[in-house]
Formats: sequence, structure tokens, C-alpha cells
Amino acid sequence: MKPSLFAAVAVLVGIVLAPLKAVEPLSSRIAHTDSAKYKPSPSVHGGAGRLDFMALLDFHALDTNLSFLHRGVIEPRSGIGHHFHNNCEEMFVILDGEAQFTVDGRTSLLKGPAGVPTRMGHSHAIYNATDKPVQWMNINVSILKGDYDNFDLNDKRDDVALDKTPVFMTMSLDRSLLRSINAFHGGKRAVQYRRALGPSVFSTAWAFVDHVVLPPGASIGPHSYRGLAQFYYVMTGEGTVSVSARGQQDTSAIRTGDAVPIQIGEVHSLENTATQPLELMVVGVARDLRKELDFVDVNPAASQKH
Repeated sequence: MKPSLFAAVAVLVGIVLAPLKAVEPLSSRIAHTDSAKYKPSPSVHGGAGRLDFMALLDFHALDTNLSFLHRGVIEPRSGIGHHFHNNCEEMFVILDGEAQFTVDGRTSLLKGPAGVPTRMGHSHAIYNATDKPVQWMNINVSILKGDYDNFDLNDKRDDVALDKTPVFMTMSLDRSLLRSINAFHGGKRAVQYRRALGPSVFSTAWAFVDHVVLPPGASIGPHSYRGLAQFYYVMTGEGTVSVSARGQQDTSAIRTGDAVPIQIGEVHSLENTATQPLELMVVGVARDLRKELDFVDVNPAASQKH
């Protein structure tokens, strides 16, 4: 055998015989909210007072261009100062209480649970004018993976006029807006579902934000997305999440405050195994700006369109 041919065969044999890369256990990739790990952060983007928060997910968490998911509290009379992002877009979310949201210099008061998405090239801020901490999240998606930028305006937005009606896009996570869907992705019983924000809201590959409530015993059936990765954030409740890979299923418990990253093409399902509703916020980030939302249900005959 010629040396060059022998070398090529050796390489091919090595590829075939090389062990498959180990799959990360599902339990080790789930991030858990832990207030003991919050770090005090004064004057965020030149804002008033202090935030206490932690990073639940960073830009390594998904195959696609999620930059981070932060979770924490905005302390009383505190906030995030007015600033721009030109290479990424963000959404501040409050899970309780109320806060003053600013986009492009216009400010309105919103009651939680709610969020405000801000597109690339626009400015935003948030301020808690009350005497109670507000539970807060920040989601950031970039146009290029790992590329974060900001331009601060040195404006605390702590004493401004409020518009009674917001003149910017908002997201409500009010359960009364949900609709019932039977056999969601082929799952058990009926779940409550709503697409809170669709792909046209965002200028990056950010594809959607869904709001889902699973009553006790209900489930989201096994399915995968061909062109996007996503994470599930547990707003309230307990249950299980399962991921299938290489013919094996990995199941892990989830609870309030958990963030579960799901990669492109990964078959996954969720179930409420507890006695109280399991409430989820689901964030999808597509592979590219085409934002292909096609999914594949493992049990298509049992699924109901949504």
C-alpha cells in the first residue's frame, strides 16, 4: 500500500474508532437561581442605587447567539441607567411589583409580570421607584455570538414624566391571556399557551418568547426545532424535563428559578409532576436571520397545531 493511501486509511479508521464526545448530563447544564450568589452591582449603566443579580446563562449556553440571561432584584429606588446597544438587543423582565420602563427617552409604568424588548440601536432603562425590591431578569441576544456592546447616556431616569400609555413594545405574562391547547407537541392533557412575542419584534435572530402553564399531570410532548435553540425559564412550580440523545433519554427535576438550555435539533419534553401549575417562559433564538420556526413532533398524530 502506498504511504499516502495508508495514511488516509489510518485517518479514516481513527475517525471511525474514535470515541464519541461525551454528552453533558442534563442536570449539570440546568442553571439554578440562588439569591445567595447574587452580586451587588451599584450604578449599573449609570443608574440609581443598586441591583443584586447573577448570570444564569452566558453566551456558551446555546448553539445560537444568546449572550446572557441575568436574574436578580432591583433594589428600592434603584435601576439601570439609560443606554444604547448597537450590536445586540435586550429585554428587561419584571416578575412582580412594578417598574418604570424607558425606551428611546419615553417612560411608562408597567406592573409585573411583564417585559419590554429593545431592538438594536435603541436606548432603554428601568427604574424601581417603590420601597420594595422587584424581581428582575435581563435577556440579551447579539447579532454576532459573544459580541456585547453598550453606550451609556449618564441618565438615571429616576425623576421623569410618565406616559400613561407606553409608546413602545411591551410583553405581558398575564395568565388570563393564555389559551388552552390539547396534546401540546403530543403531550398529555391540555396546557395553557401563548406566543407573547413573535419573530418580527426582534431585529437579531431572536425568534420568540412563549408563555406556557402546565396544570398538574400535563406535559409538553417530545419535539425538536430544526433551526433554533431555546431556553425554558421556570417562573413557578416544579416538574421534569427530558432530553433524548443517541437513543438515550436523560431526565432531570426542575423548579422555580431554573433555566434549561435546549440546543438545535435536541428532542425534549417537559412534564408537571407536582400538585401546582408549572409556569414557563420560553425564549427561542434562531440559527440565523431567516428565523426558521419549523419543529418536529415525535408523536405527530397526537399533536394539536398551535
